Amino acid sequence: MSGYEQGVARTRQGVIGRLRTVLGGPLDDAAWEEVEETLIAADLGPTLAARIVARAREGRDSDDPEAAVVAELLGLFTPRDPTPWPRVPGPGVPAVVLVVGVNGTGKTTTVAKLGYRFAQRGARALLAAADTFRAAAIEQLVTWADRADLPVVAHRAGADPSAVVYDALDAAAARGTDVVVVDTAGRLHTKTNLMDELAKIRRTIGKRLPDAQPEVVFVLDATTGQNGLAQAKAFHAAAGLTGIVLTKLDTTSRGGIAFAIEDALDVPVLFVGVGEKLDDLLDFRPNEFVEALFA
Repeated sequence: MSGYEQGVARTRQGVIGRLRTVLGGPLDDAAWEEVEETLIAADLGPTLAARIVARAREGRDSDDPEAAVVAELLGLFTPRDPTPWPRVPGPGVPAVVLVVGVNGTGKTTTVAKLGYRFAQRGARALLAAADTFRAAAIEQLVTWADRADLPVVAHRAGADPSAVVYDALDAAAARGTDVVVVDTAGRLHTKTNLMDELAKIRRTIGKRLPDAQPEVVFVLDATTGQNGLAQAKAFHAAAGLTGIVLTKLDTTSRGGIAFAIEDALDVPVLFVGVGEKLDDLLDFRPNEFVEALFA
């Protein structure tokens, strides 16, 4: 069984299994209403679920309504940028990835997984422990960095996060680092001071590396569903997200949030977390994701 199939097993056996059962029977108005309810249960949200059903009914091949629904779901994903990710500003200038989100989503672990992923592909990666608000976050990142055999720049708890980032960029320049992955403090979108801190980090990067084009990646816990989507919208408005990492996909039966977040934000899901190991972070490929759901 592939990583995708394992990662979406609960969703496939739960809401998608129910969806396929309904689509395989007589499709009167009541059945299509059940299709809509099932999509809502999969975390697509009422408005999006209604839109999918309406379009599937209008343009469906009467012999294959499941294919019609699948086509509409695939159409929700944003076009994939063919250029490499993360963006490399130029020779000698490291790529910078800011990892943002609320506490408890797997943000710090994702930072380590991203660094490990880059290193496994031959890049020189460095981690920056800029979540200085929570002492345990620094310790956690250092522990993960040791496991992944990655260098990490860290200050004491309570230090200025922008100073950590500045020092990390200095270290990256000195060591010929290819990519710097920055762990930022978990914050709620309602905390203005923490959002301002994120903006300060962006300004620090601009001062130290004027040519940098930081990626801003939001870590979304798949189990939080529509609540997580509301958080992502607020972060996108404040920080200009360039990608999403969907964590804990293997622990939810409502993996439809992947469709909802791309449709709402027009920002791609780049990776999905399907476990606790360093290599349990998969490239998100929409076609493979949907194939695994409907396998």
